[in-house]
Amino acid sequence: MLNSKTNRIALYVSAFIVIALVLFALLRDNASPITLKDATKILQNHTVQKVIVTKEYVYLKTEKNNYKIASSQVTPKMFIDYKVDVETGTNIIVYLLSLVLFLGLGSLALRWWQKRTDSSNLFGSQSSNISSLSHDSTPVEAIKSDVTFKDIGGISDVKIELEEIIDFIKNPKRYKSFGAYMPKGVLLVGPPGVGKTMIAKAVANEAGVPFYYQSGASFVQIYVGMGAKRVHELFAAAKNNSPSIVFIDEIDAVGKIRDGQRNDEREATLNQLLTEMDGFEGSSGVIVLAATNKIEVLDSALLRAGRFDRRIFVELPTKRERASILSKYLQKVPHQLDVEAVANMTVGFNGASLAALVNEAALLSLRQKDFHITIEHFHQVKDKVLFGKKKLQILNDEQKKYHVTYQAAKAICATYFDISFEKLMLSNEKLTPTTNDSLIKHEIESRIKMHLAGLVACSIKYNEHSSSAKGDLDEAKDFIKKMIEEYGMGTSLIAMGHEEELVMNRLYDETKILLKSMPSVIHKVETVLYERESITKTEVRKYIDEIL
Repeated sequence: MLNSKTNRIALYVSAFIVIALVLFALLRDNASPITLKDATKILQNHTVQKVIVTKEYVYLKTEKNNYKIASSQVTPKMFIDYKVDVETGTNIIVYLLSLVLFLGLGSLALRWWQKRTDSSNLFGSQSSNISSLSHDSTPVEAIKSDVTFKDIGGISDVKIELEEIIDFIKNPKRYKSFGAYMPKGVLLVGPPGVGKTMIAKAVANEAGVPFYYQSGASFVQIYVGMGAKRVHELFAAAKNNSPSIVFIDEIDAVGKIRDGQRNDEREATLNQLLTEMDGFEGSSGVIVLAATNKIEVLDSALLRAGRFDRRIFVELPTKRERASILSKYLQKVPHQLDVEAVANMTVGFNGASLAALVNEAALLSLRQKDFHITIEHFHQVKDKVLFGKKKLQILNDEQKKYHVTYQAAKAICATYFDISFEKLMLSNEKLTPTTNDSLIKHEIESRIKMHLAGLVACSIKYNEHSSSAKGDLDEAKDFIKKMIEEYGMGTSLIAMGHEEELVMNRLYDETKILLKSMPSVIHKVETVLYERESITKTEVRKYIDEIL
């Protein structure tokens, strides 16, 4: 009897161990983590055979692989075309083994089967589970920055301001003994592409502290309270690992002015951000960096002293700064060119545009099987970076002759009035980009004449012009309208009657007189454009100088 009882116990123990091992093999998490972009792609390809939702992850099972993505990153509508299993248990293995131990193998199998069957019905009745599960967010982790100030050209003024912050983080006692405290926040303000994010990463690297990066858009959630929770988690992680730096990119996405219109989630998130920035002292060792290109839309409570104590304006690079940035990008690129010349031709470019320009020039050099990048490569790709690549217009011989005359006249006027451009391509729609710079009256009139030059030349030579002149004509009208109505550059400060028409006719006649005085120059420029489909300002200047 004793042996029978002992054998039965041994049998139960053995069965328990076998089932535990089987359950461990079946239920262990061997899925590969993926991003939201990858998950969306897999779902759109309809390769997913099964979707399982747990508190922490959503599992996507395909024929060959298992994937998982954090529940906080997904929404129920992503799985509307799929049957979804919801597993609400916090520790399925422990739960199942407990059932084996106390209720026996038969009861365990029955209850496990019932649980699996009952949870097979989802989306209409259980969609709220996914919503609640998606409220759990992944842990906030610091990222490692490998950017240094040496990697960023043209920020000498900004660097001085930020080196003080870095020194404060490294040597806090020096400042505390002097009665100074570390700024809670530093706001980087500037147009897109000037390197605000790179600057923040460089500060973290130089200071040697944990760097917590979040975009403002990542706080904007569809679930009420989630944005505020993410803000709290971000600052909690930063405080626990202080000294540290929190960087919020595009902070205007969450910090816009509260205008009284209800948006409970965004306002709750902004209130939480304001509270967190008030909730730590300078001694906490946490400093907040933020970036925006729309400081005018930020809420006044966010901008007050005690939150963002310091504002640093990162402007478009000057000529010297552009040369410094270009030198950085050209270090590993074989080239034979004067960096100063490239800096001269890139007025208005930001750091990102300069990087794209160097890369496009390098790619063009490779396509043409050249050994070095030259200034000619930069001339050819500049418009592509500025305006994008457009399909070239197909012209017949007669249309091409009109277009050559039109563009030749514009190039001559631009050169004569010393309007900045390096090279004219026959395919260019614009000779020079639109500028917001302050212009004197005669400079505006020179630009208007340049826009009218093509129409004038075609009227002189062919007694008509093509519909492609619309863009230049619109620009000329816009300049004249602003001159008279906004800038007070008419016969009086207040716009009068038909003054716009009078100014247009006067400038048109002056342009006609100019072009009629240099037929040989027009002929030479037309010849070059017809054969090469491009001409430089230097060449046009040479032809004009020959007759002056």
